[in-house]
Amino acid sequence: MSAPSAQKYVNIYTEANPNPNSLKFVLNDLLVEEGSDFDFPNQETAEGKSPLAKALFTFYGIERVFIMNNFITLTKAPELDWHTTAPEIKAFIKKYIEEGSPIMASHVRMGDVINPDDSEVVKKIKGLLDEYVRPAVESDGGAITFRDFENGKVTVELRGSCSGCPSSTLTLKAGIENLLKRMLPADVTEVVAEGM
Repeated sequence: MSAPSAQKYVNIYTEANPNPNSLKFVLNDLLVEEGSDFDFPNQETAEGKSPLAKALFTFYGIERVFIMNNFITLTKAPELDWHTTAPEIKAFIKKYIEEGSPIMASHVRMGDVINPDDSEVVKKIKGLLDEYVRPAVESDGGAITFRDFENGKVTVELRGSCSGCPSSTLTLKAGIENLLKRMLPADVTEVVAEGM
């Protein structure tokens, strides 16, 4: 007779962030590989990629699902109240993870591609984003990815709670742009975000 397997225990709590329509659900276990992030701006983008995201979209008013490291950031419709919805979603996520249900489809992989042909300036920009910006953005339930550098203009992509956040323009200009212009004054003149 074999011993019964121990059930996985999941501790989960929520954190507010600067985007009032987003809420971060933090778990005591990694959901996806460290450094990977998966942004699903609508239910169709989750189809065939993330069973968990697809299930979260079934909750009324959930408009975006972002999964990274040990947290999930959900973005809701403005009329939805987190006080009534969050406890139900929290219980669902806890049960889903404790049962060992799949988070991502096995074929899905994502992450930054390191390009050995990057110029020295691009390497410095990516290094500054990794060291100074990414941790702050992640703590607010979002992610940032370098997209391009041309003629002094750095293009980044903001995902998770940062996407559509009222304060994302301030973060972009007063935070990220000022940092890069101060650290690389001869190279960076502007920082813009895709889709803003």
